[in-house]
Amino acid sequence: MDKEHIQPPELFASERFGFSQVVASPPGKLVFISGQIAWDSERKLVGGSDLAAQAKHALSNLGHALRAAGARPSDVTMLRAYIVNFVPEQARELAPCFLAFLDDAKPPASTWVGVQALAAPGALIEIEAVAVVEA
Repeated sequence: MDKEHIQPPELFASERFGFSQVVASPPGKLVFISGQIAWDSERKLVGGSDLAAQAKHALSNLGHALRAAGARPSDVTMLRAYIVNFVPEQARELAPCFLAFLDDAKPPASTWVGVQALAAPGALIEIEAVAVVEA
């Protein structure tokens, strides 16, 4: 589905950080993916205390959820990441994980939020998404 990625000249160029400032999508079926963490199918945490390893597994889970709804990472219009005790320097280790997940697709709009804790003990990152696919 053709989405329009808009870079307002008044805002900084964000694509190299793994997100677009604005994404507009034509009508279609909206897909809302609940926050995914680095659990395997038996609710065992993958990645230990390694934020990037957890992010990769959470994004892999997000990919499974998208495919189940008939969507792909390139259909994502919005990503939200909740990161325990986030500090801006962690963006350097997280951005490549998001860019690899998108696999050369234009990045979606995105928000990263630092949080005190997540619902699952040991989870360091939770990622939710909204996608639009043809109806």
